[in-house]
Amino acid sequence: MEDVNHLESSNATAFSNIDIVTQTDRDGRPLCSGMFTNQRSLYENIPDYRCEICKKTFSSERDVFTHKEIHLKGKPLNCEICGKYFAKNRDLTTHIGIHTGEKPYHCEICGKYFAKNRDLTTHIRIHTGEKPYHCEICGKSFSHNSSLVIHIRIHTGEKPYPCEICGKSFADNSSLVAHQRVHSGEKLFNCEICGKSFVFKSDLNRHKRKHTGEKPYRCEICGKSFSDHSSLLVHRRIHTGEKPYRCQICGVSFSVNSSLVRHRKIHTGEKQFHCEVCGKSFISNSDLNRHKRIHTGVKKLS
Repeated sequence: MEDVNHLESSNATAFSNIDIVTQTDRDGRPLCSGMFTNQRSLYENIPDYRCEICKKTFSSERDVFTHKEIHLKGKPLNCEICGKYFAKNRDLTTHIGIHTGEKPYHCEICGKYFAKNRDLTTHIRIHTGEKPYHCEICGKSFSHNSSLVIHIRIHTGEKPYPCEICGKSFADNSSLVAHQRVHSGEKLFNCEICGKSFVFKSDLNRHKRKHTGEKPYRCEICGKSFSDHSSLLVHRRIHTGEKPYRCQICGVSFSVNSSLVRHRKIHTGEKQFHCEVCGKSFISNSDLNRHKRIHTGVKKLS
């Protein structure tokens, strides 16, 4: 073999740390032998071997197979479309549905289809009324764990989603996204009857019931019906005595959040509602309207 000392000085600089490497196939049979650097072959007729996952190159096919175990360890199943690896065949099958649009899981009650079995399981709770996730603070139950996580923030006051425009924070990302439309003026949901537009789809659905007179939410205790679910929840507290909104300053509790917001102004002294006639200010709009009757002489009907 040629003595490396006979190499020209420029080549000696370019090819330092020279080793003898024998290139073999996957069965260990030698393909050819030669002198290599730790970067690439000195001879152009000997190819590099590349990992198709991370694109790293190796001097032998066997080294590539050994290296691939780093990627494949615990995830031997490969998506032929995007190359992603999975540990279980069912995870690969579910993933492929993203590419094909396939939804193999079928609700036998309403006929809706889902890409994932867990999505079907969660959906069925709409029909059964099952709510397996319970709040340890107030006992309220939920069909989704994510809904429980968001609900707990009512008790803790946590609002991890801040608006970058005005600084207002929200308990969940969907509320932040909807709030941002206040700044953009975007109202995606339109009433086909009167043309009025809304930021939230839930607001549109509630609005439509003004036209139809529909009140699908019924109190199982007294039989009273409501056009939206939130009004039913507030109403139920009349029967249960529940007051989940507590003032952190004085400890007084309220059944609705708006009452707590109004109450807090007693402590802060904030009076944002102003009489245009005499300039007097009030904590709430209802107080302002009651005051205005002094100027107009109108008496509230009893």
